[in-house]
Amino acid sequence: MGQPDDSLNTAALPPWRRVHASLMPDYNRRASMAWWLGFAAGAVALAWAAAQTAQMGWWAVLQAALALALVVAAALFPVRVPGTRHSYAAGDILIFLVLLALGPAPAALVAAGDAFVGSMRTSKRWTSRLFSPASAALAMAVAGLGLQAALGLAAARGHGGAATLMALTMACSLVYFVVNVALVTGVLQLKRGEPFLQLGALLGGYRWVGLAYAGSAAVGTLLYLTWRDHGAGTLLVMLPLLALVLLTLHFYFRQQETNERLLAANAEAAERAAVGALREAEAAQLHLREMERSERRFHSAFTHASIGMALLGFDGRILLANPALAVLVGRDAGTLTGRPFAEIVSADERGDIERALGLVPGSEFQSFARELRCQHASGGSVWLALHASFFTEPGADEPCLILQAQDVTARRAAEAGLQHLAFHDALTGLPNRRRFMECLASAVTRSRSDARHAWAVMFIDFDRFKLVNDSLGHSAGDELLQQLARRVQERIRPSDTVARLGGDEFAILIENLEHERDAVLLADRLMDSLKTPFRVAGQTVTSSASIGLTFSAFGYDNADAVLRDADTAMYRAKAEGKARYAVFDSALHTAVSQRLRLEGELRDAIAAEQLTVVYQPLFRLGPDRRAHQLVGFEALLRWRQSDGSMRPPEQFLPVAEETGLMRAVTDFVLHCACRQLRQWQRSAPDLAELGLSVNLGAQDLRQGDLVARVSQALVESGLKPAHLTLELTEGILMDTPLLPAAQAHATMQALRLLGVQLAVDDFGTGYSSLSRLSQLPIDSLKIDRSFVRQLQDGSDAAQAAAVVAAIVQLGSTLRKAVVAEGIETADQVEQLRGLGCEMGQGFHLASPLAPGDATDWLAARHQPLH
Repeated sequence: MGQPDDSLNTAALPPWRRVHASLMPDYNRRASMAWWLGFAAGAVALAWAAAQTAQMGWWAVLQAALALALVVAAALFPVRVPGTRHSYAAGDILIFLVLLALGPAPAALVAAGDAFVGSMRTSKRWTSRLFSPASAALAMAVAGLGLQAALGLAAARGHGGAATLMALTMACSLVYFVVNVALVTGVLQLKRGEPFLQLGALLGGYRWVGLAYAGSAAVGTLLYLTWRDHGAGTLLVMLPLLALVLLTLHFYFRQQETNERLLAANAEAAERAAVGALREAEAAQLHLREMERSERRFHSAFTHASIGMALLGFDGRILLANPALAVLVGRDAGTLTGRPFAEIVSADERGDIERALGLVPGSEFQSFARELRCQHASGGSVWLALHASFFTEPGADEPCLILQAQDVTARRAAEAGLQHLAFHDALTGLPNRRRFMECLASAVTRSRSDARHAWAVMFIDFDRFKLVNDSLGHSAGDELLQQLARRVQERIRPSDTVARLGGDEFAILIENLEHERDAVLLADRLMDSLKTPFRVAGQTVTSSASIGLTFSAFGYDNADAVLRDADTAMYRAKAEGKARYAVFDSALHTAVSQRLRLEGELRDAIAAEQLTVVYQPLFRLGPDRRAHQLVGFEALLRWRQSDGSMRPPEQFLPVAEETGLMRAVTDFVLHCACRQLRQWQRSAPDLAELGLSVNLGAQDLRQGDLVARVSQALVESGLKPAHLTLELTEGILMDTPLLPAAQAHATMQALRLLGVQLAVDDFGTGYSSLSRLSQLPIDSLKIDRSFVRQLQDGSDAAQAAAVVAAIVQLGSTLRKAVVAEGIETADQVEQLRGLGCEMGQGFHLASPLAPGDATDWLAARHQPLH
């Protein structure tokens, strides 16, 4: 019959036996029983130790925890016992110190922690990692309780001295050693099928461990006595003794290992005695040849090294220099020998190298690494990265210094270039905003401490640059900026600072200013120089500048305020027609402050819903007031302030345009007006076809979502698109970089596809192209009120009538409706009707009405509203 199947035998075992077989496969029955009994006893000892320690109070627990931490740390650095795989750590001393100071229970806990860390370091088996701390805890509990009993008995008999304590503690350590090692080795013996305890193997393999425990117990006792009799301060004096003991053990064990190796070497030498002397001679010759080769290799490496090298005496003189160093400083290697190294260093850095070499009284040489500027034989400078240290040359009797040098001139130049880039404009090479503000801040500081240090700042913005950039391309714009920068630089003094702040904005800091008129004269010279055309991208381009000026006489205390005021003056120059300069003054500052305040108030008004919409009726003109037919309303924006007063639109609408608030304003008017008109349309059948006009600006057309915003207002109000007319200023008819013709036409076409009507407001006041007027998808023209007002103005009446007639004729030709604005008298109505203008609005016909007033006005003209 065949052998029984092991798998079947295992399967037949009870579940707990199968688990045991999988976890402890190499443990026989006796070894397993011993392991479990030892582990259970150790666990009981640990539980007892923990309970006892907890009852001792928090201070004892804290001391035990601190000791455990120190023991764990010491266990990470063990001393290996020679001839065995065992080791011990300085933590054993602390274990016996805890035993004497706190008692058996804390000592058992600390011993278990020490054993656990040791087993984690030396074994990967879970059985060893659990059994070792359990065994240590049990052994320490037994030994500690024994020591405690022995000390009590000795004290009762009058033997309580230090010698008795020392002897009993060392005896305790031997008990701890025997119990602990017996448990650990006994399980191992049982696994191999041997008896549980073999005294010879115990004393032979672990005798060093026992001696180490006894020594640790003795040292621990000394530390305890020191602490008990003299306090914790004196304990610190014993630390060198402890270190000496550990060091002695370390070298003793090393000596034992060395002795063992020497014995083995002597035995091997005896076996090869016949050839030993010859090999020693050969080894000596080999060593000599190796020294010679080493010296040759050093000199070869020194001579052929790619970096500069030199040997220096302690007096700083060059003993030997390699060719690479000679090349770095442009000299012959022979001429460098004997010269002080400091002579080839730049004069302003000689003191530093002499101090580093220890040549200055009070200084001492230490290895160093630094970068120094040295003198090249050609007269130039070379940057060297130096490293110096002590060196003993092969074959030399005395040490010297070795110096290594690498050329870092290129890196230094690159760093200087990066520094330049950080503070200069990459396109023009001029200082950038950061550098200019530093210079300006320095000038402000000097002028505050010395009023005689006068200065001025110019803020320059080049007119028409955006047009060139958009029409000829960014490369042409960059080329123009470079030429502008050169032309400005040619007109200023070397002591002045010109910087490019960004885009086409430049600034000039004029220091050491004798008279303010000098800065004004410079502004004149700059504007005159710009009259000469530039040649850019093969085309002739002209440019001008708007310049803002401010002076130190205003008593500035920071650079930001200076640049702000110069910028404000520049915008004043632009507002006055460009190609000119403006000087900042207190009135201008007041105007700017008022404008900023107005902007803030407008933002608050939008948020607080202080804006309102009024409605001016639009009529089809009849022979008299009663015959005028109402066709719709024009929505007009008004701002009712918190005090009840009304702010005119011409005061705040330009601010809204400049600050980006126009979008919110337009949306507000659109939604309010569409909802109101739809409410009127639903109130009476004869008002269902009323129309509504809302003004837009060029800024609205530049926004890509205008069609969507208009559509949203129509959908939310329920108003038909055909009942909404959007009035656009005549400026949209001009092709400008801010609003190209193609973009305006595309947006207007999309609005027409939506069904919205389009009208040109204030027609006749701009410079619109008639050819483009015929191409735009508009429905009506609104004659500017200035022409209507002049119809009764004496000498200008005929000319105004001719203009109105021409506009009416143009509208008829292009099939556009014509509406007259600003009708203030009945005579104007008659003249307009006579010239063919059929629709109009104005104070004579009806004033702008608030929503409630308009509702009452409609009720008075028509049937009652519901």
